[in-house]
Amino acid sequence: MKLILLGIIISIAQLNGKEPEFYPLFNGKNLEGWEGVGGPTKNWKVKDEILSCTGEPGSSWIATKEKYTDFELRLQFKIPKDGNSGIFIRAPKQGAPWIAGLEIQVLDDYGDKWKNLKPNQFTGSIYAVQAPSIRATKKAGEWQTIRVRCIGSNCDVWVNDKHVVSGDLAVLAQKNPRVTGLQNNEGFIGLQNHSSPVHFRKIEIKRIGSKQQ
Repeated sequence: MKLILLGIIISIAQLNGKEPEFYPLFNGKNLEGWEGVGGPTKNWKVKDEILSCTGEPGSSWIATKEKYTDFELRLQFKIPKDGNSGIFIRAPKQGAPWIAGLEIQVLDDYGDKWKNLKPNQFTGSIYAVQAPSIRATKKAGEWQTIRVRCIGSNCDVWVNDKHVVSGDLAVLAQKNPRVTGLQNNEGFIGLQNHSSPVHFRKIEIKRIGSKQQ
């Protein structure tokens, strides 16, 4: 019922020509609005308004129960030394979400474990597709911010308020046919369990009308 009412409010705002506002995807109390994909959610914990993945094996990635087309997503994350995670966008619930959908990488960029990675595998990248233009991350253990804005085939990413990716997904799809998610017009938002602890908070989104810029 809450989700239905929220959808009605957003639709009214769009009809009135008003820019929709951000609303929480994570309520700070539990996993309401989310579900496990590929396994149980036993390794996802909520405490003090923080959503944490323990990183232990045998657990799922989690996805929103609603699909999103054009949107702006923002959140805060904290990753430990050598930590690895990701944010899935326009992802289906079948297949590898970083291929059948898209992954915005979340990583301890300064971890020795990752020193030989390719540029398109560091934080803020469209994983394995487009590298961030600059390294904008902080050291492991600090809270950081990511903002992702997708309108049509345009995808922009900010890390700690620095604009690091401006991608044309249609062009990228021609160069990366293996990543079929580049062609998706909609899908679920997800958080990755990559056998590493990671913490998220203040996860918010707003839907964007197709004519809005």
